[in-house]
Amino acid sequence: MAGHAVNEAAVDAVLTASRTLIAVATKSLGPAAEETTLAQYRALVVLASRGPQRMVDLAVALEVVPSTAGRMCDRLVRKGLIRRHRARADRRSVLVSITAAGRQVVDQATARRRALIAGILGQLPAGQQQAVAEAMAAFAAAAGEIPDSQWPQVQPDAPPGAPAALRREPSQASQGVRP
Repeated sequence: MAGHAVNEAAVDAVLTASRTLIAVATKSLGPAAEETTLAQYRALVVLASRGPQRMVDLAVALEVVPSTAGRMCDRLVRKGLIRRHRARADRRSVLVSITAAGRQVVDQATARRRALIAGILGQLPAGQQQAVAEAMAAFAAAAGEIPDSQWPQVQPDAPPGAPAALRREPSQASQGVRP
């Protein structure tokens, strides 16, 4: 992390905006909110944006201990939103990946979130919208978030031995980047 001085007014503004963003995130889950927590949704987003992950890598991305990630994945497997499978390269390693149903939850929530955010931004003049967009892009990049446009285009249920075009193993580019 860069050693820049922190502007307390900026912290206050982002903190205030984060409350709105949390409300938007919660609303965007729609009907899935009854069965999917925000933490579980975040796990689905990590898997959708980064492809199959080893449990330990998913735990790091979610900033939780592996046992917590394991319990979360148990619940998501029971709901049919993710699946576990053996890594092709190392049969001792277990990967988790998003299923078509899990990807649908992410895609539907993203569409609802996009509409909610568009409604909020529509209350601002074009210049302010652009300033918000630039500031939020910089903020997300500093946090290590992967833009939707850079998410892998994968078959969520592609088997581990499928051609690379159908699956995505964690790459060096995605390792070490926080969700």
